[in-house]
Amino acid sequence: MSSIPDKYRELLQGAAEELRTLLWSEQEEDAKLVQKGLMLYRQGLVTKVRLEEDNVTATVQDVTPVQVELNLNFFQTSTCTCPAEGICRHQLAAFFYAYGKIASVMEWVENWRQPIHDRKNAKDFGLQRAKDLLKASGVMKPDYDAWVESFQVSFDSMIRSHKNLKPYLLSELFQVYSRKIKASAPVEQEWRQLYFLIATVHSFHNLLKLSTDQGFREEEISRYYRELFYDATDDVENLVEKLNVHALPFAFDEFIKKLKDDSTRLISQEYVLNFEPTYLYIILWTKLFKKRVWHEEELTRILQAEQQTLPMIIATIHQHVMLKEDEKALRILHILDEHATPFMLFWLEKMTAGKEWRRMGPYVDTFSSMAKKYIRTLSDHYAKIDFARTAIRTVSKYAFENKKLELYEKILIQTLPYSYRSYDEFLFDQGWYEKWSDLQAYIGYDISYIPKDKLQILQKERPDILLPLYHQSIQQHIEMKNRGNYREAVKQLKKLRTLYKKLKRSDDFQQFLDILLDRTKRLRAFHQECERGKLTHA
Repeated sequence: MSSIPDKYRELLQGAAEELRTLLWSEQEEDAKLVQKGLMLYRQGLVTKVRLEEDNVTATVQDVTPVQVELNLNFFQTSTCTCPAEGICRHQLAAFFYAYGKIASVMEWVENWRQPIHDRKNAKDFGLQRAKDLLKASGVMKPDYDAWVESFQVSFDSMIRSHKNLKPYLLSELFQVYSRKIKASAPVEQEWRQLYFLIATVHSFHNLLKLSTDQGFREEEISRYYRELFYDATDDVENLVEKLNVHALPFAFDEFIKKLKDDSTRLISQEYVLNFEPTYLYIILWTKLFKKRVWHEEELTRILQAEQQTLPMIIATIHQHVMLKEDEKALRILHILDEHATPFMLFWLEKMTAGKEWRRMGPYVDTFSSMAKKYIRTLSDHYAKIDFARTAIRTVSKYAFENKKLELYEKILIQTLPYSYRSYDEFLFDQGWYEKWSDLQAYIGYDISYIPKDKLQILQKERPDILLPLYHQSIQQHIEMKNRGNYREAVKQLKKLRTLYKKLKRSDDFQQFLDILLDRTKRLRAFHQECERGKLTHA
């Protein structure tokens, strides 16, 4: 492969960028993979390289030679004849060979490894700033405004002021910053918990605002440091629970009131992330700020705001929920539809904990209607499964406690196919076999995967339920057009014949078999398997 056409230059550059996102230099496994691919390339073990359509094909001589085909549009779909799953060293070796024709391979590798070097430098930078700040500030005395100013100064000095701030540096810098905040905590035990609570809320907001100001994309935040927001939210919940164990000292009143006023910054504008700050706001306004007059004042303040962001609308609903103004809350929920769905889980769980069953009914019905639309907005398969499980668990408590199985079935239907196993068990346990059969047909499960104990019950009680499932499964196996599937189809045909005989409908089975054989008369191998299975005669 001598010269590279311009078309492939662009494709190779695009593949190089995609690989930077698929492989993480911070992960030891990926680092070793790149190193092994680099060695194969440097040793000249990549041969027979060809450019075909949008692909690169090559032979890589490892212990045994392997064939590689790189998809330059979607690198993850590239293939190799080696047994490794996903991206392998042979694919990387072939990529380095092709990329080396248009650019420097070592420059790509160095750029890919850059986050590791930057993180070390960032950590050293943060540690030095932390030492300087500790010398200057020392241990903090109980003073809300002084605390907040200290958090801001430390954050700006140790994180925001860093030159060429990148998303992958935030986790390292924030950990160093957090150690500094912890070292400055008051000595008095009763004040330490409150100090950490206020520090966590303000640090959360500072990190959120920095992310937005820097123009970091949500994908970058998710990859490098989104867990910092989750950890902070968990810390706030734990700290509030510890503070609520005993009555709060009067000296805390002014601190709590100021934190209450500052918490509104979490929802006052659109940030690059909206769920995390809104959820933290809901936690604070449920477990810490409990006075009814505070909820009334906060609701008035939100409603009088000139700009109504999505977080502020969610906050409005939350205040109505806390004030038990359910009609108003439900009215707004119907308008927001699926956008409010993840927050409804919190309100439903709160009502469940308080056994507020009468209140909860309309919320459960509204939530069930939103679930399907919300699942469609989720791009990650595992996020869909996780939401479905949480939704089913939350609704089930209300449904079974109040004997409203129709609502439980509704949420199971709305979250299909991710609720399949739960719905399967529910329908079978209820003895609703027709619906159960429809579910299997909808999912398209091969009948051989259905547990034997269920098949035995149905064969005894309702054999007619199994007929359409066998018909569907047999057709699917025949359509695969290979010997193994033909054998399985014949095996299932014999079971189907037994069911028809038990139902005293042997003529119906023979009619079905005749039609099937006529329709598949060109599939000689299938007919041979039917003869071997003694379904037909030569």
